Amino acid sequence: MLNKIERSGGEAVVQYLDSNLRVVKPGAYVRCAVTGVEIPLDELKYWSVERQEAYASPEAVMMRISGQPAPRK
Repeated sequence: MLNKIERSGGEAVVQYLDSNLRVVKPGAYVRCAVTGVEIPLDELKYWSVERQEAYASPEAVMMRISGQPAPRK
């Protein structure tokens, strides 16, 4: 569980493991590798151990796997 000290601040640096993650540098969020959106650490569900990347949604995972670009806003 993340405590308030770990969540303070901006972007976290995270090591993505098989079924868990390790916070290397505390922060409140990580960025989606596909969309760039901020993902609060306590809401992070999708990541790649091989690529060491976080994803905001299953759609972002599929975009990365298929090589499709992220939709422009």
